[in-house]
Amino acid sequence: MINLPEEYEKEMRGLLGAEFEEYKKTYEQPVRQGLRFNPYKLTKSVWENIMPFEKEQIPWVENGYYVHAEEKEENPARHPYYFAGLYYLQEPSAMTPASRLEVQPYDKVLDLCAAPGGKATELVCRLQGKGFLLANDLSNSRAKALLKNLELTGAPNFYVTSEKPAKLVNNFPEFFDKILIDAPCSGEGMFHKEPKMAEYWLEKSPEYYAEIQKELIIQGAQMLKPGGKMLYSTCTFSKKENEETIAYLLEKCEDMEVLAPLEYEEFSEGFSLEGKSEEICRQLKKCVRIFPHKMAGEGHFLALIQKKEKNRDNIQKKKAAAKKEEKPDACVEEFLKLVSFDFSNGKMKKEKDKLYFLPGDGNMPKLRYLRTGLYLGEIRKNRFEPSQAFAMALSPDTFTSCIMLSSKDIRTVKYLKGETIDVSDLKPIGEKGWQLVCVDGFSLGFGKLDKGILKNKYYAGWRMQ
Repeated sequence: MINLPEEYEKEMRGLLGAEFEEYKKTYEQPVRQGLRFNPYKLTKSVWENIMPFEKEQIPWVENGYYVHAEEKEENPARHPYYFAGLYYLQEPSAMTPASRLEVQPYDKVLDLCAAPGGKATELVCRLQGKGFLLANDLSNSRAKALLKNLELTGAPNFYVTSEKPAKLVNNFPEFFDKILIDAPCSGEGMFHKEPKMAEYWLEKSPEYYAEIQKELIIQGAQMLKPGGKMLYSTCTFSKKENEETIAYLLEKCEDMEVLAPLEYEEFSEGFSLEGKSEEICRQLKKCVRIFPHKMAGEGHFLALIQKKEKNRDNIQKKKAAAKKEEKPDACVEEFLKLVSFDFSNGKMKKEKDKLYFLPGDGNMPKLRYLRTGLYLGEIRKNRFEPSQAFAMALSPDTFTSCIMLSSKDIRTVKYLKGETIDVSDLKPIGEKGWQLVCVDGFSLGFGKLDKGILKNKYYAGWRMQ
């Protein structure tokens, strides 16, 4: 049983009243774990047909499922479908914010505090390859993990930056259709999953994070397009980090209003605040709280906010810059003969010897990027070496030559470990050259075939250990 900080217990008793003892009993129960299937790569019906785990859906998240403790022997993080980007492992209540932001194809979307990617991966999948996501995290090391998780989705339309939010504000005033701010917080909803968080809470309590959160939410509002929607979330219970942050935004930005997100019967409403106006308290009640004694999740807070439309006559529309297409090198053109990928939602750009596919018009400001669009590959001595990211974005429908393996075939694991494999029995197209290696019809990576032997090209940094 975890020892909760005394001051935290006092605050939670005040917040929950008679429900506190019921809340405290949740610490005696197993931690809730879940996964989210990737709607960019497969439909719900396909997923449920191939899902290798027990099918218990998370009732308030359309593509979310519980992973039960007894399934740890199968280890969802080591199943070939995980390496194929078919699902992302995530705590159930943490799936809620991205599911309530209502991202649509062609939106320009910002995830301001995106690492390690639990919400960004869902947002980019909802775009269905159209529009783009800018996923930012101030920490460069955390942003690297974010990049890998985004590349695993197979989505081609994202940028990854590691910038201070203030710099993004200067470059993207009233630019984004949708913004998600999963703010740094005291992590009270993580005490059950990670007991050490209770120790960190004593070092940095809600008062510390509240000032950071107020600055972030104002910066988010400055980058939100009129009529656009922003979702603010935390994995903590403190009013200081939740309702007080939203009240601060409403007082500073009169053009912002709280919307009631898609409802679920076990959601709890936000709390009113003493000393705030009746109108602000009315809006605060539209916020959503997830408590672990009411729902099978560890806890979350979210507020869906919209910026009011301006007089359309006063809005200056920027003329979109024309695409400048670059003619690919001959070796790239030769490789692309194997590909039937849709490049219409962006343009190719060569930087030194590396080739990228930039979503949209590709005209982005100078920032500290870890990735600009889909990394297609590298030109080495007049030959093209396609990237792991490009492989994840392809499928048997979009690449001519494929090695089709089963998730139960031992060669699948051998491939994921970087080994050379014998595929002479599979009758792939052609006797040599590039092959897209697939598991049950979903891409894993590239290999090079020569007389029935596949030389492994799976990215070393992603290999199964």
